Amino acid sequence: MAAFSFLPSAHIAPKPTLHFIKASTSDLPKTSPSPPSTKPQLPSHRPHHNIREEARLHNAATVTTNHPRFSAKYVPFTSITDPASSDESYSLDEIVYRSQSGSLLDVQHDMSALKHFDGAYWRNLFDSRVGKTTWPFGSGVWSKKEWVLPEIDDDDIISAFEGNSNLFWAERYGKDFLGMNDLWVKHCGISHTGSFKDLGMTVLVSQVNRLRKMNKPVVGVGCASTGDTSAALSAYCAAAGIPSLVFLPANRISMAQLVQPIANGAFVLSIDTDFDGCMQLIREVTAELPIYLANSLNSLRLEGQKTAAIEILQQFDWEVPDWVIVPGGNLGNIYAFYKGFSMCKELGLVDKIPRLVCAQAANANPLYLYFKSGWKDFQPVKAKTTFASAIQIGDPVSIDRAVYALKNSNGIVEEAKEEELMDAMAQADSTGMFTCPHTGVALTALNKLRRSGVIGPTDRTVVVSTAHGLKFTHSKIDYHSKNIKDMACRLANPPVQVTADFGSVMDVLKKYLLSKSH
Repeated sequence: MAAFSFLPSAHIAPKPTLHFIKASTSDLPKTSPSPPSTKPQLPSHRPHHNIREEARLHNAATVTTNHPRFSAKYVPFTSITDPASSDESYSLDEIVYRSQSGSLLDVQHDMSALKHFDGAYWRNLFDSRVGKTTWPFGSGVWSKKEWVLPEIDDDDIISAFEGNSNLFWAERYGKDFLGMNDLWVKHCGISHTGSFKDLGMTVLVSQVNRLRKMNKPVVGVGCASTGDTSAALSAYCAAAGIPSLVFLPANRISMAQLVQPIANGAFVLSIDTDFDGCMQLIREVTAELPIYLANSLNSLRLEGQKTAAIEILQQFDWEVPDWVIVPGGNLGNIYAFYKGFSMCKELGLVDKIPRLVCAQAANANPLYLYFKSGWKDFQPVKAKTTFASAIQIGDPVSIDRAVYALKNSNGIVEEAKEEELMDAMAQADSTGMFTCPHTGVALTALNKLRRSGVIGPTDRTVVVSTAHGLKFTHSKIDYHSKNIKDMACRLANPPVQVTADFGSVMDVLKKYLLSKSH
């Protein structure tokens, strides 16, 4: 952190473009539609209009039809688990984070309106938008707009065309190290700011943009972060011209993660506490100041994150994998994946959902301990330092959401010790990947479940990689330099020092090639 000593200290106060694609729900047909036409629409070549302006003009020319109006609202999460428990609800245009009883909120969609169209319709609609630059459907999130924020105006959306991330067949890793032939890695880290957090932040910042246009009392957006959330928030706020404020735990995140919010113009507070301490402070601050809370306490982000689950199904041509393994810290993402899969099942796009695995670092494992107790006694823990810094959280906000998702997907929780996760990361990298430590946690969970026979050799399994390995080069350097205390770093691959003469180089190369010839 010394390189950024100018930061204020914690104690200072504060397929082709199709004719049927529409940019709003008003264009949807009144009756069950037939499959979309595959006839391409010729480009308009109107250089004086950008893609946002073209969407605006298209919407203005749209003729309203008599169709169900898609909508969504906030409801207490308890009413999701027990529909008879409450009739409390709020408009998404209200600034509210918890229910009257203090429960988390959830975004509930009008499923009866969505069910007016069958699963084949939604599959065809979503597939038709992939690979386009039509605003806002070029985004993997906003290509599912009707399921995300159905009532937002396209003109209010702030998007970097996030999502549509690579689903990588990990052929060699699966075959050589796990005896698997159908292992896949969903590279959510191949995104605008290098993590899956972009999927949720485009939704949240777009809604804030809408609220500000409605003259709601929102001056800026704030978050507590272990790195990736702050990077996503600052980037999307910068794109929207909205002030962003970031509370970071001092000396607990990578330099690459720290520099992102600074570069994007965020107001950064480096605070001498851990994530949970930062989270407590940002909650207190947003209760007093006109700052919109961007942490996963806010359920809007989960609407974007759930699209990664829908995307996995799309990429498998709407076939459902057997397992999906997700690293877990604050635990919103495991619920988001469950929600995406569950909506696809309920709306007829698929006929089942995969089993979910939440993978935690052993140094921050409250969900794992809760699972091992048979869901009998949840206790927050004091998170210890872990290389998987983004999941170094001992008191997760979304614990109830995660438990609900796991129970309803016949899910499992596993953990990874520090040496296990670093070895798993290095092992994956040796097969051509370049993973983050959090992916190492998920791969460790996979390894344990494979060895125990829970996951079979032919089970189609997806490991969710949540961030780009380039954000964690320092930990990789330390590993391959064998510079980590009390860690063998058994897969380290340090450079070989050789004198600058032909004979010495030849001796080293012959020895290396001989070792590889076996």
